[in-house]
Amino acid sequence: MAEIIQRDGTWTFDGETVRIVPGRGKGIHPLRQELGECVVPLRALSGIAFEPDRKGGRLRLRLREGACPVLRAADGRLKDAADPYQLTVEKDRSGAAEYFVGEVRSALLIEQVPSGPVDGFLLPGPAVPVAGGGGDGTASFDGKTIRLAWNWKANEAKVSGGPVVFPVSEVTGVHWLPAMGFENGHLRFVRGKGPTPAPAAEFDPYSLDLWGLSKKEYTAVLVAAAVLVRLPDPTEAGTGAAAAVEGSRAEIAPPTADDHDVLLRRLRELGELHRAGILTDDEFTTAKQAVLKRL
Repeated sequence: MAEIIQRDGTWTFDGETVRIVPGRGKGIHPLRQELGECVVPLRALSGIAFEPDRKGGRLRLRLREGACPVLRAADGRLKDAADPYQLTVEKDRSGAAEYFVGEVRSALLIEQVPSGPVDGFLLPGPAVPVAGGGGDGTASFDGKTIRLAWNWKANEAKVSGGPVVFPVSEVTGVHWLPAMGFENGHLRFVRGKGPTPAPAAEFDPYSLDLWGLSKKEYTAVLVAAAVLVRLPDPTEAGTGAAAAVEGSRAEIAPPTADDHDVLLRRLRELGELHRAGILTDDEFTTAKQAVLKRL
């Protein structure tokens, strides 16, 4: 068991999963607080790194492409502070961070986890019901129905039309874009083929207009992620149709017993990597001991 406890949060690794619990307080980004605890199976990881600096450093988990619905919905647009797979490490805990990295890397090597893309989500995404947004309104999703409610700052046409409610079965696409510079962002739900070009979010009754005035607006991406895994059309969901999620949940359940022959083969492979100079003496010893514990 490897664990690192920081004000920014707590990460625990038991050999099969990385459990991430965000910290609490003003310094923790609202997106991470709203998302809450994440359990990341080893097979969803492509790597891990510790980036030291004069104040301590940062732990970063790298997930395989398509494994996480939040990262899929964000499409690379999350700031470091909002990224649930990063942890700020204080200077006196750098050693613990490096040990954590070593344990995860050894497990990835032993299990021979590939680093390439996956065919289905390996994480279930935000729990429902979930709500988020800002700007001119709030989006909420209970697993079946999406609701967009407007505030007093919304366009008059939106306000006069009242809240918009529709089933997720009618959605063919969901797009989240944060506000950048002087450009507003949006959370847009597409029904059917959708109009081309899409109307501005300010006037679109199926979109939130995000102004970027508050960090809480980032929580809209959690609604996008929760919807994304439940889209009825797998081609629109990318790697995240609901069926794929359910299948992945079954696949990531830990086996009741390890296969003896597989572990013996991994021991031989570790020996070959050590003799070839790919693994150092310490790396080989650590990896070998981890395998032997499971025999």
